[in-house]
Amino acid sequence: MCGRNTRLFGTDHVRPGGYRATVTPPRTATGTNTTRDKARRRGDRPGGAELLSAAVGAVPGGTARPGQQRMAAAIEECVASGDHLLVQAGTGTGKSLAYLAPALTVDGPVVVSTATLALQSQLVEHDLPRLADAVEPLLRRRPTFAVLKGRHHYLCLARLENSTADEPEDTLFDAPAERPGGTRWLGEAGRLGKQIQRLRDWALETDTGDRDELDPGVDDQTWRLVSMPARECVGASRCPYGAECFAEASRARAREADIVVTNHSLLAVDMLAGRHIVPPHRLLVVDEAHELADRVSSAAQAELTPELIDRSARRARPLLRPETAEALTASGDALAVGLAEAPVGRITSGLPGPLREACTLLDAATRSALDSIGDVKADDPDPVRKQQAKAVLDELSTTAQRLLEEAEHDVAWVERNDVTGRRALVVAPLSVAGTLATHLYDERTVVATSATLALGGRFDTVARALGLDSPPPGPPSPAAAALAEAARRPAALTEDARRPAGRGDAAGGTAPARPEDAGTATDSGLGWRSLDVGSPFDYPRQGILYVAAHLPRPGRPGCRGRRGGTARAGHRARRAYARPLLLAAGRAQAAELLRARTDLPVLLQGEEALPLLVRRFREERASCLFGVMSLWQGVDVPGDSCQLVVIDRLPFPRPDEPLAAARAAAVDAQGGSGFAAVSVPIAAVRLAQGVGRLIRANGDRGVVAVLDSRLETARGCARSCAARCPVLVHDPSGGGPGRPGPPRRELSRAALPVGGQGVHRLPAAAFAAPRHHS
Repeated sequence: MCGRNTRLFGTDHVRPGGYRATVTPPRTATGTNTTRDKARRRGDRPGGAELLSAAVGAVPGGTARPGQQRMAAAIEECVASGDHLLVQAGTGTGKSLAYLAPALTVDGPVVVSTATLALQSQLVEHDLPRLADAVEPLLRRRPTFAVLKGRHHYLCLARLENSTADEPEDTLFDAPAERPGGTRWLGEAGRLGKQIQRLRDWALETDTGDRDELDPGVDDQTWRLVSMPARECVGASRCPYGAECFAEASRARAREADIVVTNHSLLAVDMLAGRHIVPPHRLLVVDEAHELADRVSSAAQAELTPELIDRSARRARPLLRPETAEALTASGDALAVGLAEAPVGRITSGLPGPLREACTLLDAATRSALDSIGDVKADDPDPVRKQQAKAVLDELSTTAQRLLEEAEHDVAWVERNDVTGRRALVVAPLSVAGTLATHLYDERTVVATSATLALGGRFDTVARALGLDSPPPGPPSPAAAALAEAARRPAALTEDARRPAGRGDAAGGTAPARPEDAGTATDSGLGWRSLDVGSPFDYPRQGILYVAAHLPRPGRPGCRGRRGGTARAGHRARRAYARPLLLAAGRAQAAELLRARTDLPVLLQGEEALPLLVRRFREERASCLFGVMSLWQGVDVPGDSCQLVVIDRLPFPRPDEPLAAARAAAVDAQGGSGFAAVSVPIAAVRLAQGVGRLIRANGDRGVVAVLDSRLETARGCARSCAARCPVLVHDPSGGGPGRPGPPRRELSRAALPVGGQGVHRLPAAAFAAPRHHS
């Protein structure tokens, strides 16, 4: 092992050289595995309800929430029975503590997966430390937790050592992806050198090597030089820095922890790679579960670009015969020609001839190159570089073969970046339900939770998307057979979880919409149950929903005025002392229009880092924030910092989105409605997430304005989309969102002035305390 300053479980071992690698115990860890196991074997250990009570008591102003208690009880029962659980927990439920508390009753580690960094940070920096403090007296030990990220999130000492040699070959003369034209100004070499030197200095100080802890950060291009994708890693046993590897240290911490926090992307990679990355566990909690299928699709997606082929050829050239390297370069040139001739969009009638020829050439060239390189051996002079070259070539070969196969379960398309002009040939699975059915549930209980899971009060759609209605190929595993046997037993959910839909308890929680959802055994042998615990917020008293029914539908004549309506909404909301968050498709145009007409501070997503924009929006009372899809979830601005959410159009997927279009076409081909089965559920989830930005605490008040008349005029669309949204206005006739019928037209009398025509400006008092409207 090369000399480095290595800390092993809290003890520094200083050697000549300079770098510190970290193999630390789990965060907040005390004691050993033996102590932990003995504590867990005690028959008198507390249950989830007792642990939850202690955790809630430790929260400033914390009070018992019936929905939170029902969720925790259901998780405990499903862990005992082997059933899987789908839980819809509205904003304010406190779902994090609802799953973390019962997780501490499970033998062995528990894995929690999140979709956003915001939730991951909330868990690691706030919820878990507070929980550990609260339950330590009950457990007679302090629970431990750790964060597990993908290997590329950590500094790689091997790549850092060779970063200077890598620069001329892989970076200094490559055009950055974000710059059109393909040229690089010479000053960038100096900028890269300075950033790499700062990373070398940081390597002497950091305990984790985690990029998220580097402040200030470095750009993506520089980080790629000093990080190692998993497919290119030679493994700790072959790497000269293996004993000091930050990524390996993070896995060691995870193996020792009670609770491991990871992300959907790494969870997807773990499933596709045979589940050897995440530590073995009995309970998996998937928070923000509505995002899981998309993250698995992204992990299973692959692409070919001329730039990638050219870069791999240059990287492997020292290991190849000249004619083999030239064949690789020629295949990249062929792909560039084919992409230039092919139209952008989904490929529906087989690969065009030039693209098929390019893939054939690439497949042959990569196979020959892999044969020439051979196996990576321990006595190779540079095993790291050799493995990197092999990994990229192998991925190119696999992708080329996958495209040439043209399987029915794959979708291929040509995409083009409008800013840089970069073109790519992309392939992704039509559906990941089968993959999830095969790999997600075996030998563990899965709890999938989100504020937006049910559609129209039912969990069928999300269950199918998560593979619970997709039988895995071949006979079920012994674990799946055991689950099937457990599912044949009567469901053991509480009476509250079985009762039909209603107005909920006094705290505002709601029960599952239908009792038959409470326990289901599918043909795949996967027993699953569902539960809707509602939300403690009183949405009808706290919020108003306005639908601009007078505006033309998107795509119709006159719809260009929608951007002006969005800008007017922001301007007049400021005059009414509201704090608007505007989620607009044409955010730049609407933002510029508002800037031209007012002197208000307008914050535009893309002009600054998102966390900085959100912080400014929270702190600068006169500001308006314009954003797109990534602002529809994971942004938490409670209080009067956000009193108005404007949504300019229903967030349906674009008709030219290849995967959504292919999935809709597949449903149409089977006699169904692709729009209803694919597009509407996507829009419904996104809309609910956007509406959910408004009410974040019991004292919040405000208005959601939807500038898309389809939410009211298209009745089927309105019912489906509104069914997932909070009931913002009390409607004794039963015609509000979430009930039969579209949102009421009468709301236009009391809502924002987005288009004139008799719509009156909402007074400032309405933002302070919206009342019931009938």
